[in-house]
Amino acid sequence: MRVTRVVMVAGTYRPERCGVAHYVQRLRFALDERGVSSLVLTTKEAAKDSKDQRVKGVVGGWGLTDLPALVRAVRRAKPHVIHVQHAAGAYGFKRAVFFLPPLLRAAGCRAPLVTTVHEYGWWEWEPRGVPPGAIEALKTWGQSRGVWDREDGFLLTGSDILLTTNTHAEAAVAERLPWLSSRMHRVPLVANVDTAPVGRDEARDEARSRYGWPPDAEVVAYFGFLHPVKGIENLLKAHKEVLESRPKARLLLIGGAESLALADEADWYWNKLRTLADELGLDGSVAMTGYVPEEDASRLLSGADVGVLPFNEGVTLKSGTLLALFAHGLPVVATRPDPPEPELAEGRLLRLVERRDEPLLVHHSGASRGSVRGGAKEQDRSTRGLSATSVFGRWAGLPGPGSG
Repeated sequence: MRVTRVVMVAGTYRPERCGVAHYVQRLRFALDERGVSSLVLTTKEAAKDSKDQRVKGVVGGWGLTDLPALVRAVRRAKPHVIHVQHAAGAYGFKRAVFFLPPLLRAAGCRAPLVTTVHEYGWWEWEPRGVPPGAIEALKTWGQSRGVWDREDGFLLTGSDILLTTNTHAEAAVAERLPWLSSRMHRVPLVANVDTAPVGRDEARDEARSRYGWPPDAEVVAYFGFLHPVKGIENLLKAHKEVLESRPKARLLLIGGAESLALADEADWYWNKLRTLADELGLDGSVAMTGYVPEEDASRLLSGADVGVLPFNEGVTLKSGTLLALFAHGLPVVATRPDPPEPELAEGRLLRLVERRDEPLLVHHSGASRGSVRGGAKEQDRSTRGLSATSVFGRWAGLPGPGSG
């Protein structure tokens, strides 16, 4: 049977504020190109902000009492595939969604259940009011028998196909639940923005003119949500030191602070960064764009000289923003993850520096442009054919666009 209808269960659907929701949006675009319609089932709060008629709010939240309405909505849709997008934070760290597989089967839903595991191995179910010893015994008993697992309940063990987007999640699932390895497939992430069709010289002139910078300004670009775990404060301090030896350097922060992770604290954090920039005397040498449409972000990246990602916990290939910087031909300075990312080696592609190490950020932000540029172009060539369509299409073995 050819897959033409997919129901996606998503904890939220605000692509401009959530990385997982943005991933889902791009997946849906890719499926559309292959003649596959998708219906997103999410919260009523998230759906009310969407103009997409195929995004339906069917639950008030992610508690146990919300599940019957979700199951009924899935049944009404009569999907060929049910696809659950799981990242704990997207569901407000609620556990009820872990019971979805057995409830769907009990309700007569026989469509294959696919779960994309965006993260795994860092948190566990610890219900209040239950003695720790009792819950530990229950977790161990069920996991040893393949009934459930200690982190995601029935969600993984009840899925027909498991998709992972990164090596860390894949390794954690394989180690803890080895009997699920035959169901598991890795679909690597791609750049989270498409490359706009603009010439580099045009993009360079446009970016510098927009912020009143001289034509020969050296632009270092950060791309992504502004969040305390992203190391932006360290980056601002490092930029102040860069200016001492490279007065033409300019720092461009592409992205806003409005995200589900920050919620009501977004304005506070934005103002904190602005205040820090002022205290450091960076007025005129730093620009903060706020949220911008994807095409605008792409044009700004095309006009930059160096990309930088100073994440507090280090950068991995789980970061679509890292891949976006590569796709735009930028050399990248990024913080080293711990444990290391097996497929992300320092060298021709990028410079890795220790986390929270301002002096190293300073050194490489100013000096990496020539030495890394060739490697970044090589990375760009190697990923150019990996469009969202071609990569996302693997998840269900779908034919290419335009094929019968």
